[in-house]
Amino acid sequence: MEAGLRKLERREWLLWATAITVTLLLTLGLVSMALPGGRLKSAGFGLPQGSGALLALIGVVLLFDIYTVYQQIQIFHIRRQWSEREVVFRLISENAEDMIAVVDAAGNDVYRSPSCQRILGYSVEELQNTVELVHPDDRGQLEAAQKQTLRSGTGHRIEYRKRHKNGNWCVLESTATAVLNVHGQVERVVIVERDATARRRLEEQFRQAQKMEAVGRLSGGVAHDFNNLLGVILGYAELALGKLPPNDPLRNYVDEIMNAASRGSSLTRQLLAFSRQQVLEPKVLDLNAVVSGVEKMLRRLIGEDIELKTVLEAGLGTVKADQGQLEQAIMNLAVNARDAMPRGGKLIIETANAELDEPFVKKYPYPVKSGPYVLLTISDTGIGMDSGTQAHIFEPFFTTKEKGQGTGLGLSMVYGIVKQSGGYIDVYSELGTGTVFKIYLPRVLDAMERIPVKSGPDASLHGTETVLVVEDESSLRILTSNLLRMYGYTVLEAVDGAEALVVSAQHAGPIHLLLADVVLPGIGGRALAEQLGGLRPELKVVYMSGYTGQAVGQALLDPGSIFLQKPFTSGNLARKVREGLSGGRAAAAG
Repeated sequence: MEAGLRKLERREWLLWATAITVTLLLTLGLVSMALPGGRLKSAGFGLPQGSGALLALIGVVLLFDIYTVYQQIQIFHIRRQWSEREVVFRLISENAEDMIAVVDAAGNDVYRSPSCQRILGYSVEELQNTVELVHPDDRGQLEAAQKQTLRSGTGHRIEYRKRHKNGNWCVLESTATAVLNVHGQVERVVIVERDATARRRLEEQFRQAQKMEAVGRLSGGVAHDFNNLLGVILGYAELALGKLPPNDPLRNYVDEIMNAASRGSSLTRQLLAFSRQQVLEPKVLDLNAVVSGVEKMLRRLIGEDIELKTVLEAGLGTVKADQGQLEQAIMNLAVNARDAMPRGGKLIIETANAELDEPFVKKYPYPVKSGPYVLLTISDTGIGMDSGTQAHIFEPFFTTKEKGQGTGLGLSMVYGIVKQSGGYIDVYSELGTGTVFKIYLPRVLDAMERIPVKSGPDASLHGTETVLVVEDESSLRILTSNLLRMYGYTVLEAVDGAEALVVSAQHAGPIHLLLADVVLPGIGGRALAEQLGGLRPELKVVYMSGYTGQAVGQALLDPGSIFLQKPFTSGNLARKVREGLSGGRAAAAG
């Protein structure tokens, strides 16, 4: 374009020079005829004898010359401004993040910006026929929008998919603007296309996170109610079993009831883990010790045809997590790896210190805190997963196994445990190359706690102390109270925190232990323990729940708290109560 402008300017200067030359020759001719003895006078044309008219003619000619020079200077300035604007336009079009194209009314390309190659991988020459690159499902929409723009003269914004040169599909946000001629007809169409692939991916991940959160809330609520029902079933089945003679044929039926309830309890625990609404008992842990502790069990779990290798980093930092839940997460991942290697393979468990800096965390579409972490990597050489499967693996009840071979809760449980522990989990996998799970847990500087070693089992689970039972589920409260009375305890009952305060105020004697659900209507279990602790400093506390909800603040109990997981058997109940009375945390210390 610049070469054409320079050529046009040369032609204009040539015409200007010719006009000046002709004008000068004319002027010289007139001047020569006006001189004495010139041909103008001798020819007898009858011009006036004075020189005024002749001088005026010469003046007009000179003014014309001056005007011509001025016009050419103006044209030169305009052309230079035009050239500068062309340079600016070229810089914008070549460096813009968006693709810019201009087509005529027939749909032929007039211009395409070089950004097409950066976004789609094709050169401008390769994009002469782009219809074949459009996703078949989107071609109708694109053609309809083009026809509407040409017919109405108004632009439209659509999204469609176009194939990248590497074979992947890019989502493009396209905006068309019609350029009309003097007759109001469409002469050109300017099309600006923006790569919306990353945005669409983020939107999809956000919707997935919302779905996971909604399913988690639903799962937690169902598990809470189901846990209470299972507790009643287990408790009364255990009572019935204790009343039956050893050889009674009904014992088999009751055993099956208890086994089914236990399996239901296991499912609810997995749902609560996924929904991040289980009660954790976090302690400062050495992850190397946790892995070493489960290594022998893992070898039996995965079988002899799979090689298990552990690579544990010396000087590994400590983490704060629930050891039992962390061991469960490792075992779930190991079971998944085993099932992905039906013909054998290798399972590798690695630990390492990791530092998540700002550039690293920015690659995640969701918020990730930078700082020191401990990395647990579990990789296998199994069949791997495609991207479609990876998008759903943490959803509850999603499974690729055959019916009856899995609940679909194993990985969702891992997801919940990691999230509730303040960590992050990533998965990397391709078909035929295996799978790698990376779990990042925040590194802590707290000292590891010493776990007291018991000298032996409790001599007796019976007692004569007074226990205040606070539970809003009436059937479970009645069962719990009856079980405690069987063990010799004096039991006071309350349906919620407010009634518990009244019962405490009306009871003249000592109350040795508060057995309260973590989540109660009105005053929660922990708040109730604090209020009663101010009134009865020697009161000990045992919490019970299978569900905590969001009101408990990540469901973390204070260090040293004793927790009874629902549903529970009479033996577990008696042991936790005895443990709380013997060495539990006083409510006033909370």
